[in-house]
Amino acid sequence: MIHKTWYENETIKQIKCVHNNAEKFVVDDVLTPGKIYDVKNESEEFYFIVDDSGRMGGFYKNYFEEQK
Repeated sequence: MIHKTWYENETIKQIKCVHNNAEKFVVDDVLTPGKIYDVKNESEEFYFIVDDSGRMGGFYKNYFEEQK
C-alpha cells in the first residue's frame, strides 16, 4: 500500500523533463519540458512524480534527465 503515502515520501532525487512527445500516451498536458520534478519512487522503467495536475503518476524515464 506504498501508493497511499507517496505524496509524503522523501524525495529520492530531482529530474528535469526534456520532452513530452509521447508516441502512445498523452503526457503533454501533465509534463512541462524544462521543469524540475521531485522523484518520490522509482522502478527500473518508470519515475513516479507529482505531475502538473497535482496527481502522482508514473512516467517512462526517457522523458527526463537526472539533475546533479
